[in-house]
Amino acid sequence: MPSRRFRVGSGRVLGMRAIKIVAGLVFVFLAVFVIFKEQTAGVSADAFVNARITTTHAPIAGTFELVARPVGARISQGDTLGTISDPLVDDVRLSDLVQQRAAAQAEVDRMAGTGTGLQTTIEQLRQRAASHKKERIEQLRALADGAEAAKAAAEARLRYAQLSLERFKRLSVQGVRTGESLEQSQSLAEVAALDVRYAQESSRIARINLAAAEHGILLGDGYNDTPYSQQRISELEVRKAEIEANGKAQLANLEALESRIRVERLRVNRLTSTTLEANVTGLVWDYLAVTGEVVLPGQSLLRLVDCNSAIVTLSVTERVYNGITLGSSAAFRMNGSSRILQGTVTRVAGAGAASIYENLAIAPSERHLARFDVTLDVPALREDSGLRCLIGRTGRVFFEERPLDWLRRLWS
Repeated sequence: MPSRRFRVGSGRVLGMRAIKIVAGLVFVFLAVFVIFKEQTAGVSADAFVNARITTTHAPIAGTFELVARPVGARISQGDTLGTISDPLVDDVRLSDLVQQRAAAQAEVDRMAGTGTGLQTTIEQLRQRAASHKKERIEQLRALADGAEAAKAAAEARLRYAQLSLERFKRLSVQGVRTGESLEQSQSLAEVAALDVRYAQESSRIARINLAAAEHGILLGDGYNDTPYSQQRISELEVRKAEIEANGKAQLANLEALESRIRVERLRVNRLTSTTLEANVTGLVWDYLAVTGEVVLPGQSLLRLVDCNSAIVTLSVTERVYNGITLGSSAAFRMNGSSRILQGTVTRVAGAGAASIYENLAIAPSERHLARFDVTLDVPALREDSGLRCLIGRTGRVFFEERPLDWLRRLWS
């Protein structure tokens, strides 16, 4: 009986030992499988946060004054980076334009004064012409009245001569008067008739001159007798019109000079002093000039990192690279952090892609360039305030699910 019990106990022990051995082998197999899958999953050799670089250049020549900030300081778009001033800026052209404007203004003022003087003279001559017209009309009216009186007198003499002629004719028939007296009376009657005709014409001429003068036309000796004052008014009005036309031309020239002076003054002001402002929100990456340095137009002064352009650059093996396409999903984890950041492949540059890093903040290593370059867009690096501007931070990128990702998600 004891030997039988011993054999049964030994069998149980051997069975338990076999189970443990099998369980251990399964555990070892799973561990090896997990390690193998973790190591062979598509993963980058190195990855780091990168961003574009923007360079601030000097727009003018002058002395550079820098706003003191340490390298790596955060800045916002529109922040003042420094100033450039040049007290010796060339303003000769501006001075010439100002002198030309002064000369043009003086000419405009002279023409305006001349026009005012001519207008005053014209008004005086108009008063004289009006007075002359009034007096001339009064004179012609008096002459017309005199002509009417002379005509009446001539008509009276004609009537007297006609009466005398009739009396002499009766007396001659009666033999009281001689024929000589009759002829003399006839001659006097004819002369009186001519005097009446002359007086009538003189009266008609006087009335014509008076009517013309009342309409502003002075007649004399068969031509249009314009008074001297009126002639001078016409001459001065022509001259005044010429001066006004020249004055308008000078005003146009003055306005053109004013416009050119404004443009030139803006140019001189820009060349005299200017303020440099940040064109991006990011970091001060490098200073290429120092305070007090005399800079030239176009000279590079500062380099800034644009944090709104943050990306992840990485390199992978050829096997992993050939399995990546544009738009492929990937996960980025920074070293020292368990947080997984989702991203999308935006560029596959291949091996030796050194040229694409010329405008980026972080340059790749030789080992990086020996592998195949990939660019990953990770929105969290721009949208999460805690992750913004972590330029140069390293990590790894995974392109496939790994066995322990569920555990990492729990930790994160």
